[in-house]
Amino acid sequence: MILLPAIDLIDGNCVRLKEGRFDTAEKVAEDPLTTAAAFRAAGAAWIHMVDLDGARTGTGQNREIVLAVARESGLQVEVGGGIRSAETVKAYLEGGVARVILGSAAVRDPAFVKEMVKAWGGRIAVGIDARDGMVQAGGWLEGSAVHYLELARAMESAGVGTIIFTDISKDGMMGGPNLEQLRRIREAVSCQIIASGGVSCMEDLRQVKAMGCYGAIIGKAIYNGGIDLLRAVAELEG
Repeated sequence: MILLPAIDLIDGNCVRLKEGRFDTAEKVAEDPLTTAAAFRAAGAAWIHMVDLDGARTGTGQNREIVLAVARESGLQVEVGGGIRSAETVKAYLEGGVARVILGSAAVRDPAFVKEMVKAWGGRIAVGIDARDGMVQAGGWLEGSAVHYLELARAMESAGVGTIIFTDISKDGMMGGPNLEQLRRIREAVSCQIIASGGVSCMEDLRQVKAMGCYGAIIGKAIYNGGIDLLRAVAELEG
């Protein structure tokens, strides 16, 4: 299982949210490049980055920061947040990002996802973010009538190989991931599943790995000391 320490960006700052609510934004680190370097020093190979400004507005406000981390950190970067055009996908992937995450686009324009998978293959992932089982979009500010398993199956049919699944109610709350929903999505599709939201301790990571997930994203638990990234990488990767 791969571990993906997370950096969420608002106005260039590293922040964490609770349940995806922008009014709960808390600055957790001074500088994205310094933070990424610390993750690399702890043994991480990947980093998960989200442009939260982009998720709300559809513009790449923090794109240059993400590209700088991709160029300079030595980490493989996956990035999401406001990526809704072929031009943005191309700019990230040709700029050194390893994997682009399509979220709102998967709900609003599945044909676009299929087109991007055809062009870029496994470098395209889909983020499925759900509240009470129903998919959210637009930086988690817009509801939909789409169930998370329905979207997962549609994305598998579109050729998507990697899905990042988040139960929004768990995100940033340090109460553990939604293991039942993770189990159901693992059983519903053959895609690689990355668990996101709620990971708070080593036991959470062990349970996610035992379930057969491809990866796990760790956010607040790294910044508040709940998980020692060096120890986690040593025990769980591979």
